[in-house]
Order: sequence, then structure tokens, then C-alpha cells
Amino acid sequence: MTDPVADMLTRIRNATMGKHQKVDMPASRLKVEIARILKDEGYIANFKTNEEQGRNFLTVFLKYGPRGERVITNIERVSRPGCRVYVSKSEIPRVLGGLGINIVTTSHGVMTGQQARKQGFGGEVLCNIY
Repeated sequence: MTDPVADMLTRIRNATMGKHQKVDMPASRLKVEIARILKDEGYIANFKTNEEQGRNFLTVFLKYGPRGERVITNIERVSRPGCRVYVSKSEIPRVLGGLGINIVTTSHGVMTGQQARKQGFGGEVLCNIY
């Protein structure tokens, strides 16, 4: 697998389309940070990491509205291994005019685009979520 973050986003996208309650994937520190941001912003219900047979797994519990509507309507990868997208603090794009979020990796950790803009950090735009 050449792009584990894209694999994570695709698993979440496919699970929400199929109305699954949870999705499992191999864990890494970057994936756990992305899951933490998704939980803090209210896009997923919860997440947990566990170890089975010496391998770490990340379980993401998905969130749906009161009538079963999806909370995550779109999740897309922006920066890819073949075409990295780096932005300065003033160039961080807004997603749907501020209704969605983007996740940015900075020199001070993984954070939302709004937090990076507020703290004055630029970095690599990983994905857009709305």
C-alpha cells in the first residue's frame, strides 16, 4: 500500500455509504491523529486502538443523524504521494465556505485548517471533509 491515509479515508467513505456502525483498519500515529480530529469536530462517534496478534488496529465508530443520514457526506484526499500540496498560513483553503474542515499536517502536529490559520502555521493539506 503506497498511501495509508487514502486507504483510511476510502474505508471511512465506503463504510458510511454502506451505513456500517464501525470500520477497522491498520493503525498508525497519523491515522490516530486524523481520527482524533474527526471525533473532536463531531464527524465520528468515537475511535479506539487495539492490538491483535502483534499488529495494531484502529476502529472508527461512525456517526449518523437521527433519521439515519450520514454526518460525513464527502471525504477526499488532497495531497497525494505523487503530488504533495503545501500551503502557507494565508493560503489554507476554506471548505464549503467554512461548513467543512480540512486536516493539515504542520511542524507543530496535525490540526484542522482553521486551527492552523489561527495559530499561524502552514503545512501539507491532507484531506477535506464535509
